[in-house]
Order: sequence, then structure tokens, then C-alpha cells
Amino acid sequence: MQVSSKKAFTMLELIFVIVVIGILSAIAIPKFAATRDDATITKAIATIGSVRSAIATERQKRILRGDFTNPITSLHSGSNAFDIFNADADGNTPKVVEYPIPTCTTSGKTRGCWSVGAGPTYTYNLPVSGSVDFNISNSRFECTNPSDANCRLLTP
Repeated sequence: MQVSSKKAFTMLELIFVIVVIGILSAIAIPKFAATRDDATITKAIATIGSVRSAIATERQKRILRGDFTNPITSLHSGSNAFDIFNADADGNTPKVVEYPIPTCTTSGKTRGCWSVGAGPTYTYNLPVSGSVDFNISNSRFECTNPSDANCRLLTP
């Protein structure tokens, strides 16, 4: 007479594993969401730095060529927030950044994206809530309200 022995998990062991997985996911999911928001803000900071650097570089290039035309009154054209500079004395319109940044309306997003308003005012809609406005003044890309906490977040 053979006695068959089957090995299996008990109900208690299965419930314990499910509880542990639930606890880990409850901790991990909010951390991933916060990490994504941090990455989006870091991308905006990098974009602001790239635009500022591109403006300074273009201004210096034109001065070295003896061309004193203003490189910026606006940096957008069509569906991109940062696309091309104003034409130089020879009619060239160089790119602001290598890869144009689409606006909120083109990207289909409402948060973590750029929009262009009148003036032009460039608005970055933060991933969670709030926004920061930027304008071009004196050939500089500056925050309209430097004392705002969101502005200090994006322009450290």
C-alpha cells in the first residue's frame, strides 16, 4: 500500500505572500509616481538651461559675424514651444534646441508640458499643480515672477 504525499502551499502561506506583496506595492507605487514627477521637473530645468544657453550662443555668434539683429522676440513657430530664432541679416533661422519641444496642445498633455501665450509668454505647467511663466526680455529667458516658489524650483 502506497501513501501518496502531495506537497503544496498552505492557505496561511498564500495569504502571507499576498499581504507582503500588497505592502510592497503600497510603498513602491507612490515612490514611482514621485520619481516620474521629479524626472519631468528635471527635464524642464534642463530645457530652460538649454534655451538660455542657445540664446547666449546665438547672440554671440551674430555679434562675431558683425550682425547685430536681435535673435529673439519669440522662440516658437507653429506647434513647438522652442523652435527657431528670428532671421539673421542673411535670412537664416537657426534652431533654438536640437529637438524642438512640442507644446501642450500638440503633445496632448495638460501637465508637465510647455504652452505659449501672448507676448509671448512661455508657461510650464508643473506635473502636479501650478505653473511658471517665462518671458523674453533684454535677450534673456527669465521667469516673470522670480520670487514665486515654483519659479525658484525651476531656476535654481
